[in-house]
Amino acid sequence: MNSFFESRSVAARGCSVLPFLVFLVLANTSWLLPGADVDSIDVVSRFVDRHCLECHDDATAKGDLDLLALEFLPGQPANRNRWIEIFDRIEKGEMPPPDKAGDLAGESRASLVKTLGGILRETDRKQIVASGRGSLRRLTRTEYQDNLRDLLQLPNLRVADRLPEDRHAHGFTKVAELLDMSRVQMDGYLDAAEAALRLAVASGVAPPVLENDRFTGTDLFPGLTTFGEREAMFFARDGKMIPISNDGFKKMTPDQRTNPDLELALFRSATWPYYGYPRGFRARQSGEYRVRFSGRAVRQLPGFRLVPALDPLPMSFRSRQPSGPDVSGDVQETGGWMDLLPEAKEFETTILLKAGETFEYSLLGLPVPFIRTDGGFFYDFPPMPPEGHRGAAIQWLEITGPLSPEPWPPASHRVLFGDLPIRQSEKGSSLAIEVVSEHPQADAEKLFRAFADKAARHPVSPEAQKIYLDLIGEKFEQGASFADAMLLGYEAFLCSGHFLYLTEPGKDAPFALASRLSHFLWNSRPDETLLAKAADGSLANPEVLLAEADRLIADPRIERFVKNFTDQWLDLRDLRRDIPDIRLYPEYRKDDYLVDSMERETEAFFTAMIRDNLPATVLVDSEFTYLNDRLAAHYGLPRESGSAMRKVELPDWSPYGGLLTQASVLKLTSNGTTTSPVLRGVWVMEKLMGDRPPPPPKSVPAIEPDIRGATTIRDLLAKHTESGSCLACHARFDPVGFALENFDIMGAWRDRYRGLEKGEKITGYDPAGHPFEYRIGPEVEPSGKLRNGETFENVHELKHLLAANPRPLGRNLLHQLTLYSTGTSVRFSERPQIEAMLDRCEPGGYRVGDLIRELITSDLFTGLIESDPRG
Repeated sequence: MNSFFESRSVAARGCSVLPFLVFLVLANTSWLLPGADVDSIDVVSRFVDRHCLECHDDATAKGDLDLLALEFLPGQPANRNRWIEIFDRIEKGEMPPPDKAGDLAGESRASLVKTLGGILRETDRKQIVASGRGSLRRLTRTEYQDNLRDLLQLPNLRVADRLPEDRHAHGFTKVAELLDMSRVQMDGYLDAAEAALRLAVASGVAPPVLENDRFTGTDLFPGLTTFGEREAMFFARDGKMIPISNDGFKKMTPDQRTNPDLELALFRSATWPYYGYPRGFRARQSGEYRVRFSGRAVRQLPGFRLVPALDPLPMSFRSRQPSGPDVSGDVQETGGWMDLLPEAKEFETTILLKAGETFEYSLLGLPVPFIRTDGGFFYDFPPMPPEGHRGAAIQWLEITGPLSPEPWPPASHRVLFGDLPIRQSEKGSSLAIEVVSEHPQADAEKLFRAFADKAARHPVSPEAQKIYLDLIGEKFEQGASFADAMLLGYEAFLCSGHFLYLTEPGKDAPFALASRLSHFLWNSRPDETLLAKAADGSLANPEVLLAEADRLIADPRIERFVKNFTDQWLDLRDLRRDIPDIRLYPEYRKDDYLVDSMERETEAFFTAMIRDNLPATVLVDSEFTYLNDRLAAHYGLPRESGSAMRKVELPDWSPYGGLLTQASVLKLTSNGTTTSPVLRGVWVMEKLMGDRPPPPPKSVPAIEPDIRGATTIRDLLAKHTESGSCLACHARFDPVGFALENFDIMGAWRDRYRGLEKGEKITGYDPAGHPFEYRIGPEVEPSGKLRNGETFENVHELKHLLAANPRPLGRNLLHQLTLYSTGTSVRFSERPQIEAMLDRCEPGGYRVGDLIRELITSDLFTGLIESDPRG
């Protein structure tokens, strides 16, 4: 038999599916469990026969569901998952929909939910007890990079881009069933391991010579001007511009060119087209360099006069190749954000450079010049605002490096070769040094066994290590140097299952539990303290496990969890995906500082959710957020000074507060041109509420917003949902999206829409000096009605309604954390355990730290599976 139900010919004659179902059960009961008897199947079959086939036979198959073709094989995970989807729809009252339910009584639905749920739950639990709740999985590319960073003690290692991108499900890359291995991926791991190991080896017998370069006067910049003409950059003395032409520069003496009384005055951001680095500097070797400089924040007034700024000016540096504006290679922000003040001050930071790279000044939040073609081709600077152009004046700059760790050789080298002596390598060697060993075989075995025990995150038997030692021995016999042979053995081990894969923890797997905890909270290997707890067996004690979790959360490496989890759960990695449409939103042209600040706000906020153990309701509403100068202005809040994020209490009138209305979320759920209640509503329901809507029907086209300004998105959606099936689905998410329509594509408040053709004309100049014109259109209507009948007039009232029911927020967060930390979604039979965790967290308001601690001590995390899910 191919179907759980009768063939279409039988169904078409209006016959019951029950006789067929009884035959199926009697013919093959291998999939049944205790409680899943013929009477149970009778309940399911009668319900389906009476209430479901009208919409879900082979002729209609609404929602791509054909119950005539769907078998009932709950022992098969894919089939069971399909029936779980059906179960969820029935339990929520969505299937059959209210207008099709007819005389369906609550008891009938409840009976089906109890019976079908019991079969699915028992089948799922039996499989977990027999095989575990998930499979082993390989490291993601960011986990591989972080493991290498910690193992080799190379904190700035960057090899993730050498690996293929990991697949993801609902944003998450740590999904066991998606983390397969291919030849392409193995080639990537081999390449990444080799690159990391060679970086770990000492770059010479002695540390690199520390060199110091000092730049003053015209040496502070590669040219006498930059894109944007004189207003964008000039040299000044005593607050006045010093005009220097090319001919004049040629006539200047070296002392005149490097006159320390000259300041570099810069008034534009580092966005293309731009290059602005100290004249002639190139990094001699890859590594860290210390940069010291003196600078101040200034304003440029008419006549190219410099006066102190009114506010601090944030800046950073960018590593890059020393080319022109069309940069080749990587451009990376380095050195962190620093705030220049109105009075000159000395600053010091550390930057990371590759050999041959230089670094440029990157002033944050300043204009980008405007390309002009009228009267020639040139870059014009924006009109001067009343208070003058904001900018920086640099007096001098020193760079020292490359910085070398003490003692030498560095710690990364000693991880590989211990204290064996080194000497300069022979000509033609791929390494700068040679490791000297008087007893190569003995030293190789000693070094490799120590490396393998540390790299594997668990003890590795001598038998398992032998294959790698044999490989090293073969290289010795072929005449390879000691270092080259060892590196090949290390590389092979770093691409083996001992290093690449994480196993499921369980009763006799304390090291797997340690790795699960560290990869959850640090995205990397356990440290020595955690491994020691695994080795002595104490990690199995819930109190010890929680104490270790608290220790990991307090460590700076928790930033990795915050970064990776928010990137995946909230889609924060896509924050820079869509560029604002400058026709409608010219004020956002190339405002990278704003976008970077959005990201930092969300990361700081989520860190506080964990460390301050905040209630789950802060997902939708809070009395505070984290702001800097740019975000405060963006949100229309009182001014803040400087680029650093700080906790700010929000006034009662502010619509902000909670992840729901953070600019990062509101930008992510826009497309750069328009906002959509559908996209925002779906995102909120899935990512925050845990109510994932079904995919839209393939036959229904997407809604195209009217950027002319003639029709509002609410009007377009009203026409779109005239169909009953569309209306029922959109009722799940559109109302939430309507409440967020008061926020534009970048999360700023608005009362009216913008368009290009209809409405009141607005003109001006954007931050790059481009003239713009757009129209103010219809008023935003943010009111709505939730599916439970509750109504709201604005986003304040929506927040109140969502926060009044915090359990779904806590439940969803537990589900998201479970998938991220274990690589497997919450299984159907584990739902009661999730509810029990929520019950215990309810008195405290489902606090985020409490939820994490409940998860860590549950068998979902520890792998200590009991046969009874209620045990």
